[in-house]
Amino acid sequence: MTALLVVDLQNDFLPGGALAVPGGDEVIPVIRRAMEILPIVVASRDWHPADHGSFAANHPGRSPGERIILDGLEQILWPVHCVQGTPGAAFAAGIDASRFDHVVSKGEDPRVDSYSAFFDNARRHATGLEDWLRDRRIEELVVCGLATDYCVRASALDAVELGFKTSLLVDGVRGVDLEPGDVDRAIDEMRRAGVEILSLRDLEARADRTSEREETR
Repeated sequence: MTALLVVDLQNDFLPGGALAVPGGDEVIPVIRRAMEILPIVVASRDWHPADHGSFAANHPGRSPGERIILDGLEQILWPVHCVQGTPGAAFAAGIDASRFDHVVSKGEDPRVDSYSAFFDNARRHATGLEDWLRDRRIEELVVCGLATDYCVRASALDAVELGFKTSLLVDGVRGVDLEPGDVDRAIDEMRRAGVEILSLRDLEARADRTSEREETR
């Protein structure tokens, strides 16, 4: 069984948000269509406390984009974003979040950031997503959302490592590109790790083939 994993499609990552991903809103119609195709949809969200250590504002004299050591790990400092209960942390209005069968919150521990939908960056704590998927016998994930070179990348790589057949819905993602080329490097890393690079057209064609096989039974 296949599920769609929608990564961090939240207002603060969309144009006008605190940490806007260039072209982030362009993924919404693609993801909406993918949600029509795949019967199971899970989502992750950043859900930070206001005192999170990844926020540059919580380190006097520091600016977004700088790097520090946070609880033993190298950490990029970000603008304050996706604070629990704020409008910026809400899912994009263009997506029907009531269709999400399961939502995992991440980044709640102020001492460590959490890019992956499965684990925090130190891999000290799991979100419970793996168990939820296995309980429902889901073997394949199609990953989409924001941002390609951070949370999408980490989620897809963890999914492969955990043994899920994993695809990246490439027209359903956009990246930060903090350093030029980061997005291309992230996609290449995912491909080399065993992630299939899939377009929406590919996903639609796959669904059509599945439907045809079922009709001939």
